[in-house]
Amino acid sequence: MKKMIVALLVMFVGVSTTLAQEWQKDINVAKEIASKENKPIILVFQGSDWCAPCIKLDKEIWSTEAFKKYANENYVMLKADFPRKKNNALSELQTKANALLAEKYNKQGYFPFVVVLDSKGKVLGESSYKKTTPENFIKELNVFTK
Repeated sequence: MKKMIVALLVMFVGVSTTLAQEWQKDINVAKEIASKENKPIILVFQGSDWCAPCIKLDKEIWSTEAFKKYANENYVMLKADFPRKKNNALSELQTKANALLAEKYNKQGYFPFVVVLDSKGKVLGESSYKKTTPENFIKELNVFTK
């Protein structure tokens, strides 16, 4: 009985982690993972509680099963969020880290803004919200990594 419970638990944990989109919040952790797994980094600048195109990008691309499955196998996802509502406020440390990312990779202050980076943090390409399918968005991002 114990073996069956352990097997079911392992199976459940395995399934839940493959379906979850894992967003990094620290550029150094993202670079480390990208280097170890030989993957590009997708850095997303968003205003999760005020930017309508950011919310659409999340709903239409990032949150889809097609994108999450592909991203888990091919990208390291890094999010720099800039919420405005007090109840969505980030920690002071995270707010500063996101501001530093914006200084380096999003000087124009565009939202949403998607930056494809190599494992060292070099910019390979840039994109933004477009009304498209997850599959076409993946193709667009992949152009930068070839």
